Amino acid sequence: MTPVELSRTVLRAVRRAVDEGELSVVVPVRAVVTPPGPGGCGDYATNIALQLARSAGRPARQVAEILRPHLTRSEGVADVAITGPGFLNIRLGGGAGASLVREIQRRRDAYGHGDILAGQIVPLRIPYDIRAEVVADTLVRILATQGGHAEVHHIHPSRAEPAGTEPSRTEPAGTDLSQAKTTGNAPSHAEPPRTKAPHADPPRPDRLHPQITTLRPTPAPEDPTALGPDAARWALLHPAAHDRPRISADHLLQRESNPLFRVRYAHARTRALTRNAAALGCTGDPGDVPEDVPGGDELVGALAGYPAVLTQAALHRAPDRLARHLVTTADALLAFQHTVLPLGDEKPSAAHRARLALAEAAGTVLAGGLSLLGISAPDYL
Repeated sequence: MTPVELSRTVLRAVRRAVDEGELSVVVPVRAVVTPPGPGGCGDYATNIALQLARSAGRPARQVAEILRPHLTRSEGVADVAITGPGFLNIRLGGGAGASLVREIQRRRDAYGHGDILAGQIVPLRIPYDIRAEVVADTLVRILATQGGHAEVHHIHPSRAEPAGTEPSRTEPAGTDLSQAKTTGNAPSHAEPPRTKAPHADPPRPDRLHPQITTLRPTPAPEDPTALGPDAARWALLHPAAHDRPRISADHLLQRESNPLFRVRYAHARTRALTRNAAALGCTGDPGDVPEDVPGGDELVGALAGYPAVLTQAALHRAPDRLARHLVTTADALLAFQHTVLPLGDEKPSAAHRARLALAEAAGTVLAGGLSLLGISAPDYL
């Protein structure tokens, strides 16, 4: 069962509770399901009981108790537990991993895309700064995955905009780091920028134009372009907006301590697994991976959580959330990869084909996420 299918299952449980007179609420259009947070359990959690508590006129835990038996009886759900103020934690039955892999195979690069911003134009205001340019360029793509359309406006570097005026319009950001200006140097037609504050302002709506978001990430301490396009973009995007980027050759090292290397290496490993499996006459076929397979549960959880991460990255204008989730996915894949192919004289089995399909799904997600960040995903590394 994929997150989308589980969301529909949760809504059907709410509808049954309403039809049987146990709840008096309007059935919502959407039910959010995510991997469980701290203190949670199972495969997924939903806050639907907290969402309905006020309109139902009941405490959230009581709403959760009403919904629990309806969810438990749903096909594909093995168990439901209630934690915290009323979170429903759902453990899926057989077929959860297989359904997720099939969903990723079907949607490919569009896996995780949604419509929460469908039809919305999202203006972004940025200063003339290389990090702000790269963040905005990345957000153009991330917002598009949720149906939004970003328009990038530049803030004049030397003077405040007169009250009541719109920010100057420019073309959408599309920074090529191989030709980008050094941080702190404005384009030739602009006056030199003022000294930057040591910390970034969080993304916030403009006071005069609430629909506009102003992005002022902490500038890089030096020009990152010497790192090359991929490492430079990672150095600027992986830290949170309020953190100062670290511009260092460490981003180029092919070592486990380098998160960018781990993500790109994990993607390359999925491609190598496909090539090596083909030499053995083995192809991926979605199936369930036993819980005792190292990294299996973690990898399924990371892949299942990818759509929610994309949504949050878009809503909070935070590409760093996507970058960090790719590291989590890569680490799970690297722990899992050793179980994929047969060892020694062992013949490929259904279990190997299921693990291969899961690894290939991880490769699809890693490649898609890196593409959204503007970073290449090589097949060989």
